[in-house]
Amino acid sequence: MTELDFASLFSQDNVRSRGAGPLYVRLRRVLDDLIASRTLEHGQALPTERDIAEMSGLSRVTVRKAVDDLVKSGRLLRRHGSGTFIAPPATKVQQSLSKLTSFSEDMARRGLATRSVWLSRGVFTPSPDEIMALGLSVDDRVSRFARLRIVNETPLAIERAAIASELLPDPSVVGTSLYEALEGRDARPWRATQRISARKVEALEAELLGVAVGDAVLQIERISYLASGRAIEFTRSVYRGDSYDFVAEMRLGDGGTRMRRV
Repeated sequence: MTELDFASLFSQDNVRSRGAGPLYVRLRRVLDDLIASRTLEHGQALPTERDIAEMSGLSRVTVRKAVDDLVKSGRLLRRHGSGTFIAPPATKVQQSLSKLTSFSEDMARRGLATRSVWLSRGVFTPSPDEIMALGLSVDDRVSRFARLRIVNETPLAIERAAIASELLPDPSVVGTSLYEALEGRDARPWRATQRISARKVEALEAELLGVAVGDAVLQIERISYLASGRAIEFTRSVYRGDSYDFVAEMRLGDGGTRMRRV
């Protein structure tokens, strides 16, 4: 590897030329560009914060803030007593929009190591959105599930699901897969409608996902239905924008339509 000229890379002129905004944001852009261009490669050590401060003319507080943001977003790794290093690329996962599968099933088919951290679960009075989505009344109850999904030790998604408690009265029966628990009660979803939108991640979500506040995430809203047409599941999930792709197959017109030259 060619020896890098860190004094030039982190020079005051280079940092201050990185657009508008606070100085720590400009320094973060410098580091982001070095990582994205692979000028700094996976496993490579970063100069100490004191050295970067001296080279850039910035305070150590400013340097620490820029580095902290990149540690939280998973681009840098701190190793106690060793320093700060370039992190490996985030796990990238693709999910087809043509099949209705659970997160656990989808990841298992890919041979990916997954685990979940429960954030909350229990039986609650339904919210107005849950009443509308699931066709409930104000006297009904819902079983709610919130968990952090982790793939190859990378936090990937925050899932929040609600099921009419009539169909799943005991939330504790759900283990790895919600759909598996529903299938055991002959209530597995048969079809679903899903809305995907992009937004900026909020503080609590950012902390759970290991990204910086304001990073892009995908928000997924899904209503799943039984074969009878009854709505059974209302899910709102947040996925890391740098780690998750949704893939859809599209065809021209209806199945029987042929392409016509004009």
